[in-house]
Amino acid sequence: MNDVVMLDREAAERYAEWFRTLSDATRVQLLAYLAQQVQPLAVRDIVAAFPVAQSTVSHHLAALAAAGFLLVTRAGTSNRYALDAACLREFPDVAALVVRGGACCLEDLPPHLRTPSAEGAVS
Repeated sequence: MNDVVMLDREAAERYAEWFRTLSDATRVQLLAYLAQQVQPLAVRDIVAAFPVAQSTVSHHLAALAAAGFLLVTRAGTSNRYALDAACLREFPDVAALVVRGGACCLEDLPPHLRTPSAEGAVS
């Protein structure tokens, strides 16, 4: 029988924030757009590609950055946004873990996600 993987509370909170952040279609579109870029973009360049106000784009970019999906660098008077590759590499593993209800083969997960439960106890 496979070991049951129980996420610790801190990890569960972090991953729940990821899913909350991605529950907005505009944010998903922004991530998809930024995934196709080869260099960080200024807000004005991102706004030019979306039919929404600059303030709306800025709000969504801030939420994506706070959740860890984007890296933000200051360039003069503006911020530049790019995907955080480390977060995006981890996301499919997290999604698979959650979709499987917390139970999957431990050896299939990256080491930082391996937290065997204590005899099935829920924390």
